[in-house]
Amino acid sequence: MSPDARPLEEVRAHLTSPGQPYETDIVDVAGVPFTTWKNAPTNLVEILQQSSRFGSRDFIVHEAQRVSFAEHFVHAATMAHRLIEHGITPGDRVAIAARNLPQGIVTFWGALAAGAIVAPLNAWWTSEELAYGLNDSGATILVLDEERLARLRKQLNNLEHLRHIVVISDDPEHDADLGKPHDLISLHGYVDFLGPVDARTTLPAIDIDPEDDATLFYTAGTTSKPKGAVATHRNSVVSVMSLGFANECRDLAAGVDYRAAHEISLLNIPLFHVTGALAGLVAHTATGGTLLTMRHFDAGRALALIERERATTIGGVPTIVQQLLAHPNFAKFDLSSVRSVSYGGAPVPENLPARIRSALPHAVAANGYGLTETSALVAQISGQQYLDNPASCGVAVPVCEVAIVPESFDDAEPTAESRCATGEVGELWIKGPNVVRGYWHKPQATSQCFSHGWVRTGDIARLNEDGLLFIVDRSKDMIIHRGENIYPSVVEAEILAHPAVAECAVIGLPDEQDGEEVVAVIVLREEGLAEIAEIAAFLKPRVAGFEMPSRFYLRPFALPRNAQLKVLKRELREVLAHQNF
Repeated sequence: MSPDARPLEEVRAHLTSPGQPYETDIVDVAGVPFTTWKNAPTNLVEILQQSSRFGSRDFIVHEAQRVSFAEHFVHAATMAHRLIEHGITPGDRVAIAARNLPQGIVTFWGALAAGAIVAPLNAWWTSEELAYGLNDSGATILVLDEERLARLRKQLNNLEHLRHIVVISDDPEHDADLGKPHDLISLHGYVDFLGPVDARTTLPAIDIDPEDDATLFYTAGTTSKPKGAVATHRNSVVSVMSLGFANECRDLAAGVDYRAAHEISLLNIPLFHVTGALAGLVAHTATGGTLLTMRHFDAGRALALIERERATTIGGVPTIVQQLLAHPNFAKFDLSSVRSVSYGGAPVPENLPARIRSALPHAVAANGYGLTETSALVAQISGQQYLDNPASCGVAVPVCEVAIVPESFDDAEPTAESRCATGEVGELWIKGPNVVRGYWHKPQATSQCFSHGWVRTGDIARLNEDGLLFIVDRSKDMIIHRGENIYPSVVEAEILAHPAVAECAVIGLPDEQDGEEVVAVIVLREEGLAEIAEIAAFLKPRVAGFEMPSRFYLRPFALPRNAQLKVLKRELREVLAHQNF
């Protein structure tokens, strides 16, 4: 431990004291008071505008491409004007479905600068899921890569609102392959759509209020259809400030001060995830950090990239970190530039922070907790505190209030009397200006999850006497596999479509590499009606790749159920752990 290390409580108190960057204030939003960051930007476009001051510094390094902040700003400003020319007005939706490409980043910022709502769609979705996201969001313009266009093409006649598709070439040296024209939807190559770029281009003169909608990130629902979480500009900028606060706490508590240093981050979280977009893209736009992205993640290539670019930060899901540490040539790379390794979004092996400390002695490990509904970060733990409490995800940032209430709690908001005692397990509720305003065009789902500025997470958790948050379980049964959220009901519905299947349950089992393994337990209508291989082949084209179970079990008798006939998945997990059917 550094001789300059300071107690975390002291660091938090200093950073939030009057006159300091993270001083807090009270703001009223629709009659609900929130604690917020006093010095937060007004909106996301203000962050884009300020980023131009970083000039020639590298902003994006993607394979052989390098994009400076100056180049990115003028391209984003140009994209904003092109979107407006093609009919985009404030509040319209612009969708993106692509890998982490520089053109997608330009579109993200250009759409925001045009006053639009950005809808990043999961690039690994099936064609049917992509069509659902486009129709549900009402997007009129979609920017995608050639791989997504090929997948979506059979759905073009089913898209209700889409008028323009802009295609990013897989090879930046060649024009995009647009394929066959469509009668109702205009297809454009990205380069042609953007047109000439003038270095003197400025952002459109559009007034953007903090409460205007900014993004629409889809999160898998408890039914078969994803829900679009609508985040305002305030939600987003608060989240980015919270990340800055958590990172400064991480560094100052460890006895180092990197506030004036240039951050170079390996980003392995898709930008269609709120963490990738806000904690990765927007945060680096705000601070002048460099993003290193890869077309396909490969641990060996990633280690070489870290060494070549002198990366300072590794970010992603725990699976990525473990793959890097386990690479047979790990010790051959010069990784001395790495000073932090941050992750979240999936269960974490308790030995991971110690492994990071051993393999990268100059780096501080950090684990964060957040949801799409909270615009990413709520809590983070790092450094020595993390080593001492490897099962925790940290203390909530000052602008977030957390409450643990009994799972049966059904009032509008937690009170002092309704909260669980310290150390008692219950459902986690979160309040803060980062909590999204609800689900897009889904009033019933919104009223079930959001109330008086609170979101009921469905996560089962506890708080200890130091305010450290521990996630115990998930009442919603969601599986997190390699950082991807999977709702079992989606996969179960497809398995049940097989004529030989009578019952099925899809569950997650702990896995050191992937966070959780997707496992399907199946009861046939009659013994011998189908083999596992047949069911797996039936299922594969019907679900996204990350949703596909890695193991299938045929159970010779009925699934366990409670009095309400709900499948007892916790019991199945215990049975599977002992491989006893």
